Amino acid sequence: MTAGGTSPRPRALAPAPRVAPTRRAAAALYVTLALLALALFALAPAAGAQAPVQPYGTNDAGGFRNVLPAGENGLDNAQQLAEFEASKEKGEEAKYPPHFADQLPLYADLLYASPTLTHEQIPDYYKDATFGVKEGEAASQESPRSDVTIVRDKAFGVPHIYATTRGGVMFGAGYAGAQDRLFLMDVLRHAARAELSSFAGGREGNRAMDRTVWLDAPYTEADLEFQIDNAAKVYGAAGERVLEDGREFVAGVNAYIDAAKLNPNLMPAEYTALSKLPEEWKLTDVIAEASLVGGIFGTGGGGEVREAQMLEALETHFGKGSGRRAWKDFREANDPEAPTTIAQTFKYETTSPFATAGLALPDPGSVKFVSDGEVLSTAAPTGAGAARGAVGMPPAGANAGFASEAAPSDGSIGARLLHQAHHESNWELVNASHSTNGHPLAVMGPQVGYYLPEILLEEDLHGPGIDARGASFPGVNQYVQLGHGRDYAWSATSGEATDTHTFAEVLCEDETHYLYKGQCVPMELLEHTNKWTPNASDTTPPGSERLFVYRTVHGPVYARGTVGGKPVAFVHDRTTYFHEADSSIGLSELNEPGFITGPQRFEEAVSKINFGFNWSYVDANNIAYYLSGWYPKLAPKTSPDFPVLGTGEYDYQGFEPVLHKEDLLPFRAHPKALNPDMLVSWNNKPAPGFAAATNKNAWGPVYRMQLIRSFIEKDISGGRKMGLEELISAMDEAATQDVRIVALWPMLKEVLGTPTDPKLKEAIAALESWYADGGHRRDLTNTDISKAGSYQHNEAITIMDAWWPKLLEAEFKPALGVEAFAAVQGVLPFGAPHPGGEPEAPDFQDDWYGYVSKDLRDLLAAAKGAAKPIAPYSRIYCGGGSFQACQHALQNSLLEALSLTPAQIYGHGACAEDAQASCFDENRWTSASGISVPPFPFQNRPTFQQAVELTRTLPR
Repeated sequence: MTAGGTSPRPRALAPAPRVAPTRRAAAALYVTLALLALALFALAPAAGAQAPVQPYGTNDAGGFRNVLPAGENGLDNAQQLAEFEASKEKGEEAKYPPHFADQLPLYADLLYASPTLTHEQIPDYYKDATFGVKEGEAASQESPRSDVTIVRDKAFGVPHIYATTRGGVMFGAGYAGAQDRLFLMDVLRHAARAELSSFAGGREGNRAMDRTVWLDAPYTEADLEFQIDNAAKVYGAAGERVLEDGREFVAGVNAYIDAAKLNPNLMPAEYTALSKLPEEWKLTDVIAEASLVGGIFGTGGGGEVREAQMLEALETHFGKGSGRRAWKDFREANDPEAPTTIAQTFKYETTSPFATAGLALPDPGSVKFVSDGEVLSTAAPTGAGAARGAVGMPPAGANAGFASEAAPSDGSIGARLLHQAHHESNWELVNASHSTNGHPLAVMGPQVGYYLPEILLEEDLHGPGIDARGASFPGVNQYVQLGHGRDYAWSATSGEATDTHTFAEVLCEDETHYLYKGQCVPMELLEHTNKWTPNASDTTPPGSERLFVYRTVHGPVYARGTVGGKPVAFVHDRTTYFHEADSSIGLSELNEPGFITGPQRFEEAVSKINFGFNWSYVDANNIAYYLSGWYPKLAPKTSPDFPVLGTGEYDYQGFEPVLHKEDLLPFRAHPKALNPDMLVSWNNKPAPGFAAATNKNAWGPVYRMQLIRSFIEKDISGGRKMGLEELISAMDEAATQDVRIVALWPMLKEVLGTPTDPKLKEAIAALESWYADGGHRRDLTNTDISKAGSYQHNEAITIMDAWWPKLLEAEFKPALGVEAFAAVQGVLPFGAPHPGGEPEAPDFQDDWYGYVSKDLRDLLAAAKGAAKPIAPYSRIYCGGGSFQACQHALQNSLLEALSLTPAQIYGHGACAEDAQASCFDENRWTSASGISVPPFPFQNRPTFQQAVELTRTLPR
């Protein structure tokens, strides 16, 4: 029986995953070296005095649950790694370190509970997240410093940190974070500094990650120190307080490192494989890692040059006027049909894209994206990236944040970071009037991919001014970033709104000088050299690589070209550049019970977070929403969509280059809402009028948040009320749906008509059956979460996966021509699954779903009198507007897809011996550990997730 008193779904025990012989040899060396290290160190001394521990549930209103796979513990010492390897070699059930993977069954098994989940079953899938540890349930207690005590619970090993001083809380967070994630923290800090290859080895994936970071967020140590020095100058006492919090946090990390160097039971075995020991942590490491996290999850825009290239191709094909109208079709900057989180209009960046002030459209064919890596010496350079930066030429769809399309697939941690699954995040909230208990409900969490150990950790923090439990990124976990306070909870999804624009620096004298405010000024050359040697995990021969990037007053140079015949350098101006840790003030306030007393104070806190996130809030009486971020005020009458001259006249309003500040969108103009009927965000458009960023051309009439919203609308229609179990099911049912079949099949079926070809008839029947059954990608008969199973409606899913790219080509390529079609795809690539590619879990986020929907609805309106779309495109693309031609094209594309075999579609990489969609889709781990965990069946849902139903408010 489980905590909820119900029997969990039966599940087969999984043996430890096997590895290839060459990997087994490396693993054996790995273990041998780690065990040798174990024998060389002495045990650490015992702890001294301890801070008092609060009883379970102190200052907690109750009603909080969460889950974080695979588990809280990310430490495998030498002995534990040896035991795991032994179980793997024997084919036995995997012997994991305690709490390494014990939350995965809760998380993965929810797939099989919805849509019949009951309220009593919720504890089977979400653990208790109340403050503290129940009496008799403490597994360990230690005091690494006299003002802090860390208690870990028996159930899941979560650290509960109690301190008599605020500094003690921060110290404890650093110490416990290092206990659970030290090696991953080290990976992240080196990645954040573009030093991953020097740390982990010279595989191309690690070097590609370094080049990507150096191109996007190049910082010298002096730059990082500058941000520390200016915190108090810019923010006064609040800035000084977060700096002191950071110093105490760093002290806690270093205290654990010191202890681990004395006690091999505390030392991650992965260091032995690299022949390294952890080095002292610095406050600048925290700043650097904040830049990495923000660059992945909290930025948007920067795609103006790609937009200009798409415009150029469309004008070449259609002519200037028609080409510009076609560009607007595919830009989808402000589609009135786009689903939004809130209904109220908030206008931002609505100026004409062709506004002439400072417009710097590159000359046709002149753009060349920069190379930012140069191999200095290596015994065996391989691939194109050995000669130039693998991401020096930004991939299709690249933006100011970290890109993934051009990353190598060599198994390195860098490649895995670049290939990370961009599921992004979702949350859904329902207000009190629609719930069965008369109080708001919330299911919410970030989708950050699946890592070993997880790239989030859980912590429970208590001390002066701090009462919070939830998840944070290791290495910057001095505060709970996503979680709950005493009687409220909060979460976030990536906002993906525009904080980055492109300026065209007009060159003078040579390629490294540019005009700014009437002066010819030099660019700053930022250089960094990585050196690597072979290790047990990466046998790449010794080598080195110089990274370099030029930086102007606006930011780093990422492309060059000409504008009106004059040479220019295109640079990204990101508002958060040189302000990577400023969000700490707002995050700190979210943890403070005396500050967060209701939704208005919540909005005040998250408004101080400069990265772009959709924040949600729930308490016993309210739900609320606020879009955070530093969104610049552009110079009057300048384009929000294309590059603008960087000569000074067209800077952001209020631009101040010394402190890197500018005028920003004011609080009142940010999308926000209090107590609407419901709130749903799955990285969709926040509000009508709030323009899509230039790397977000997918905010059209179809977006995946509609999947969740439709379930909620059904559950509360006709005055009905829903419980938390129904809200969980709304999320989880959508987590396995294929948006292509759910949103597009009715119109695709109408256009396909009733062909006589028996193959087409059978395919249409299979797709129709799948659609009628909800369009899920799941196997509800599978009893082993370590196995892929075989999807219900497998035939139909295989047809759709093979057909989708051929469908898009058939619908749009004849009208656009080869070059324009490629240019549009360069801005918005086709999404996963990619037939014939490497296995990858689909996120159904950014793809051509909206393009297909609007184009075919317009076609059906013209041919059959169906409802015309709002704001139709400038032309019907499919069949050139001819229904018969479009039907013929789609039928032929479907026939062509039917000729592909499952082996051709899915039989690659990990699925070479299991060529089917269920294998291809599996959620696979990005590993920074010697311990491996099998992939598990596809779910497109948050990694860390809270389920919240609050019924009371506590006094402050």
